[in-house]
Amino acid sequence: MSTTTTTTTTTPAVPVTIDRRPKDSMKSTWRQDESQWGFYHKFLNLLDAFYREDDKEVPVHAKSDKMPYLTEWSCHFWILYHAAWPIALQHAWKAATGRNMHSMAVFLLFTIAMQINSIHEVRVLRRLGHRFGFLDGDKHERDDVPDVGVAKVFTSLQLTTTARPALAVFLAYSASSSMSLSWWLPLELALYSIVLDGFFYAYHRSCHELNGLWQYHRTHHLTKHPTPLLSSYADHEQEVLEIALIPLATYAVLKYVFGLPMGFHDWWICHEYIIFAEAFGHSGLRVWSTTPGTATWLLKMFDCELMIEDHDLHHRKGWRKSQNYGKQTRLWDRIFGTCGKRIEAADGNCDYENQFNFPLW
Repeated sequence: MSTTTTTTTTTPAVPVTIDRRPKDSMKSTWRQDESQWGFYHKFLNLLDAFYREDDKEVPVHAKSDKMPYLTEWSCHFWILYHAAWPIALQHAWKAATGRNMHSMAVFLLFTIAMQINSIHEVRVLRRLGHRFGFLDGDKHERDDVPDVGVAKVFTSLQLTTTARPALAVFLAYSASSSMSLSWWLPLELALYSIVLDGFFYAYHRSCHELNGLWQYHRTHHLTKHPTPLLSSYADHEQEVLEIALIPLATYAVLKYVFGLPMGFHDWWICHEYIIFAEAFGHSGLRVWSTTPGTATWLLKMFDCELMIEDHDLHHRKGWRKSQNYGKQTRLWDRIFGTCGKRIEAADGNCDYENQFNFPLW
C-alpha cells in the first residue's frame, strides 16, 4: 500500500496599507517634479524656507550625546534687532515728512517686516540644523511640507504674518500719537508670554482631551517631527484661535486687567517674541536652549522654562493624550501636572564649554 505525502506551502501574508484618509498623508515628494507645480508650490520654493538643503548632510547624534549651549542673550538681541528696523523706518518717515504714517502704510510695513524676519529666522535655523543636527535624528528625519498640504502651508503663513500686524494696527495704532516704547515693556513681554500661554494651554489641552474638539487639532499632529514651515499647519479653527483670538484675549488682559500701556510698538515687539518662539519650538534643533523671554530667569527658578525638546516631544509622543501643552513656557504644565520627561535635554546633558550665539545673519 503506497502512501502519498502532500506538502502544503504557506505564503506569508503581505500586509496591505490602505490610506483611508489621503489628506492625512505626510508624504513629501512634490519638490522632485517641477512640472507639476502650481502657484503655491512655486511660491514656497521661492521662499526657500525648508528645514534642510538637499545637497548638504545633517549630523546625527545619539540621545546621550551632549548638546551645545545656545546663549539666551543672543536670541534676545536677534529678536530686538529685527523688531527695530521697521520702527526705525517709521521714525525716518516722520523725520522726513513731519507726520506719522497712515495706518494702512503701517500695516503694510510691519506685515512685510514680520514676513521678512520670519523667513530669515527659518533660514538661520536651517544652517544651525546642518551644523548641530536635530532631535531624535538617530531614529527619524524631520517632516517636510506634505504633497497634500502645500496650499495649506502657504495660506497659514500668510494669515499668521498679516492678521497679527492687522490686529495691532487696528487696536493700538494712532497716527496722532507719539512714537515711543513704554518703560513697562519688559513687564509686558514677561506677562504677555505667560498670559498667552495660559489661554493656549487651556484650549490646547481641551482639544486633546475633549472628544468634540480633537477634530479641530488633529491635522497639526499629523507631523511627528515638525519643522518651522509646519508650525502653523493646522485646521482653520485652530488657525483662527492661535493667530488672532488668543493674542487678542492676551492683549485685552494686559491692557484692561493689568492696566499696562500695550501701545502699538510694545505689542509689535511682543508679537516678534512669540513668532520667534513658534518657529524655534517647531525646529527640532538639537541644541540646549530655552524659549527667550524676559520672564525666563524667573521661570527657571521653578523649573518652568520651555526648551525646544518639550514641544518636540509633544508632537512625537502625543496624539489624543499628550504632555507639554504649553508653547511659550512650562508654567501651566507644571501647575497642572502635565510636564513630560526630557530625553536629550535631560539634566546634565549640556556641553556648556561648546557655546554659540544665534547668528544675526
